[in-house]
Amino acid sequence: MDPSLNRVQLAAHHWQPRFVANGIDVNDFEEVLARTQEWADWGPNWLAMGTVHENIGRDAEGHGHMVSAAAAYQQAAWCYHLGKFLWFEDLELHATLRDKAVSVYRRTLPHLDPPAERIEMPFEGHIIPGHLRRPRVVTRPPLVLIVPGLDSSKEEMFTIEEEFLRRGMATLSIEGPGQSENSVDFAIRPNWETVITPVLDHLADIGLDGTFGLTGLVGISMGAIYGPRAAAHEPRINAVVGLAGPYNLGDCWDALNPLTRGGYIFYTKSATEDEAREKAYGLNLHGVLDKVTQPLLVIHGARDRLFPPEQAERIAREAPNATLLMYPDGNHVCNNIAYKYRPAMADWMSEQLG
Repeated sequence: MDPSLNRVQLAAHHWQPRFVANGIDVNDFEEVLARTQEWADWGPNWLAMGTVHENIGRDAEGHGHMVSAAAAYQQAAWCYHLGKFLWFEDLELHATLRDKAVSVYRRTLPHLDPPAERIEMPFEGHIIPGHLRRPRVVTRPPLVLIVPGLDSSKEEMFTIEEEFLRRGMATLSIEGPGQSENSVDFAIRPNWETVITPVLDHLADIGLDGTFGLTGLVGISMGAIYGPRAAAHEPRINAVVGLAGPYNLGDCWDALNPLTRGGYIFYTKSATEDEAREKAYGLNLHGVLDKVTQPLLVIHGARDRLFPPEQAERIAREAPNATLLMYPDGNHVCNNIAYKYRPAMADWMSEQLG
């Protein structure tokens, strides 16, 4: 990355493929980019773009056109989410964008196809929120838990959910400590067995476990550390995908772009970059992978600018039942070639969960 690039250019360089792959209209991205000269304007400009879509949704809903309304509300929520994504120039507006992304997307849930249900799983005096979607006309589908990364959210997982749903699997996209809704009350933590076990326990408590078959977990970016760490302690997880994660975040710290480093400072609730850097070394898979006996698919892009491919190769070497899928042309999370990795990932999970 050219160090002369400013933060607006840096954001566009890293994130346009990701957000277009996850639903943002490329024309919206280019329009906001064209009128954003200063990084301080990034959040306000995405707020304005989201408001355009939200107003379209309100008008459609007022006329009873809920298919159109849901699509517009989705676009609005994704714009609000992108506005606050690793953007901390105005913390009050950051919180507003986060809350609007959640509340506006929530209006879409019963109108998605298939619909989504908000699940709130009790967790340490608060909740783990999730969106549960079930494929139509499948009596006992496998369940895929989808765990986002540093500043992702359950609302951003829609296009990934679709891959599994089309193959007859149910999805539950969740947010753990330090993620979106849960960034208010919790900091990022490495020991995700403390998160996934309560999630699975709650599904059993409300009688949902019997409605699903085997359970898989997809962890994306930092979620690819959380997922294997959870699977090492949770036998109810039957298969794991680690998508574009590091082996040790601390080892990658110095090469991270300043926006990503800022995110780790914020979401670990660190006072300084040095404190966040020290905590980054705790986000690792040392001594964990030999306990992940479930099938593990490690997906990585050789052009990943956040986490070098050597990190994925080490994960695949140390896990006893791992398969490495390295895409030579893939960027971080292979968002520039979503049409390659997503079908392969979903097909692999379908095979593992039967």
